[in-house]
Order: sequence, then C-alpha cells, then structure tokens
Amino acid sequence: MRTRLTGIVAILSLALALPVFAASDGAALYKAKCASCHGADGAGQTAVGKSMKLRDLRSAEVQKQTDLELTKIISGGKGKMPPFGKTMSSGDIAAVIAHLRTLK
Repeated sequence: MRTRLTGIVAILSLALALPVFAASDGAALYKAKCASCHGADGAGQTAVGKSMKLRDLRSAEVQKQTDLELTKIISGGKGKMPPFGKTMSSGDIAAVIAHLRTLK
C-alpha cells in the first residue's frame, strides 16, 4: 500500500512540475508584433504602413497565400519587415496566421 501511495505521489508531483502549454493568442500576438505597422484591422493604414506602402492583409492577394508562404514571410521577414522566426515560436506564428485569416 505504501509503495502504491508513493508511486501516486510521484506521478502527481511530476504532472504538477510539467509546464502548462496554452494555445497562443493570435490576436494578442498580432496586436503586439504586427499592428503598429499593419494596423489593428490589417489594412496597413498606419503612418508606417502608408510610408512603406504595405499591402492590405485583408486583400485577396494576401489571403490566397498558403499558410506555408505566410510562415516563411513572418519567420524570415520581407523587405523592411523584420524576421520574427527567432522571437516567435512556430505555434505563435501559426496563431498569428489564423488571426490574419479572420481579417478578411
């Protein structure tokens, strides 16, 4: 009985020690990392967006890009857009892309 109780305590301790993984919040990440240039609605109508002539993220041209294409752009950067591949996880990038899909 004591061995079984010790085993249960060990399993519970291990379970509590494991990190809790929450799904990335794409809207919050977009707001923190993207909205300053692309705008809250993705239209690119910010001062920076206008000066850099950013494409409207809601446009059919952007929306038709595959998730892989968008991942490459977000991870590696494009033009004056910095790469986010070292500061965002693949899950974070996927969450941002999922949020971008809601902007159309």
